Amino acid sequence: MHLRLPAAPVRGLSPLAAPGVVERFLRWRHARTAMQVPLFAVAVAMVVHGFLGPQLAPRNLATLLTWVHYRGALVLVLLAAGNLFCMACPFMLPRTLARRFFKPTLRWPRRLRSKWLALGLFVLILYAYELFDLWSSPWWTAWLIVAYFATALVVDSVFKDASFCKWVCPLGQFNFVASTVSPLEVRVRDADACLTCTTHDCIKGTRDPVDPAVVLQQGCELGLFLPKKTGNMDCTFCLDCVHACPHDNVVLATRVPASELWVDPRRSGVGLFSRRKDLAALAIVFAFGALVNAFGMVSPVYAVEEWLAHRLGTTHEAPVLGTLFLLLLVVEPVLLLGLAAWLTRRGAGTREPLVPVTNRFAYAFIPLGFGIWLAHYTFHFVTGLWTFVPVTQEALAAIGVPWLGSPNWRLTGLSPGLVHPLELGFLSLGLLGSLLVAHRIAERDYPLRAARAFAPWAGLFLLLAAAAIWLLYQPMEMRGTMLGS
Repeated sequence: MHLRLPAAPVRGLSPLAAPGVVERFLRWRHARTAMQVPLFAVAVAMVVHGFLGPQLAPRNLATLLTWVHYRGALVLVLLAAGNLFCMACPFMLPRTLARRFFKPTLRWPRRLRSKWLALGLFVLILYAYELFDLWSSPWWTAWLIVAYFATALVVDSVFKDASFCKWVCPLGQFNFVASTVSPLEVRVRDADACLTCTTHDCIKGTRDPVDPAVVLQQGCELGLFLPKKTGNMDCTFCLDCVHACPHDNVVLATRVPASELWVDPRRSGVGLFSRRKDLAALAIVFAFGALVNAFGMVSPVYAVEEWLAHRLGTTHEAPVLGTLFLLLLVVEPVLLLGLAAWLTRRGAGTREPLVPVTNRFAYAFIPLGFGIWLAHYTFHFVTGLWTFVPVTQEALAAIGVPWLGSPNWRLTGLSPGLVHPLELGFLSLGLLGSLLVAHRIAERDYPLRAARAFAPWAGLFLLLAAAAIWLLYQPMEMRGTMLGS
């Protein structure tokens, strides 16, 4: 019942050559809790400082850690190692403690078992971030953190399994989509060993043989049966399956990043990507949302909003921003993807409807979208890398424990000019990834006319990459740091 990290490749799996200390830590059944506790303590500190600390964003832990450091660290960890933030999610700690005293009895409503609700909440957070200037409000950011904890606790106190993670959590959906391009995956080591397994503890969990009502080890609460699991979608890296497997047959293995995006097997707990309109929409909003989020921080957005306000005859920001989101997250993707799908159908010489074509190629947008998120969030993270130090110094001094000395406000990060090559590198990798995935999909679905089927999507990716590069060289607000105050 340990995390097995084989010393040599087994059945085509690349091993994770983890140092001994890391391996021993991951084998420990309380490893997830050990990661959740410090993040929970940081979240509590952020909430307290958000309510009681200075309401200037660059001098408050709530805004600084949420909108500068958390987002930057998140995308870099997703790129390097996968969905470790869901593994260490502090929102699950109160929920886990609460379930020691009462057990939920209801199952998540069947009509809501899709990503549409979480997708709507993801868009709502992007919208609220701009409308209420959350990056500049410690008070509202603290309330957002509290609301997130409360929602996770209430949902998973009423409904069984990991309903909040799978169907509700917008941050989790971001992590699920981004982790499809990560180099690590939880999977079985030897498929033949699963053929002889009769208990299926990886999904059912293990129970006390004397009292079956007592759960000794939880199985996968997201409904991912390991022998039929493919990729990282819906996987929180919780490692429950690792500890539940009686055959020590679950590994944390390396794989080719994004390789799960150009294959279409029936995946346990997910089904066929090509038939999941909600997942396809999530992938598309993930990519176009990256552009929208970056566009909201550059100076040309104000001219566009002023023009929209004039056309709508209003001085209120909410309808203007709503119209902008509608145009950029609905109208623009529908027109661009519809045109690309129509050209693919023409080039491939088929008569299939446009929606299935779009569904299959939608997942090719993920690498480019992730490249844009990486470029954007890494910019803020690296340019404000050390800004948390003086804020922490000031916060400790304010409560009478100046252990870290006087605040050193000169600590910031790299200059923006030094970060631009890194941003271009991330964008280039994302573009190449999307081109590769789209080409593989074209070869899979249109083997005789793959080049013609691929060409429209290649053109669209180049167009979006050009738009992202243009955004990078626009004057950008240094939100959440002293440079932007």
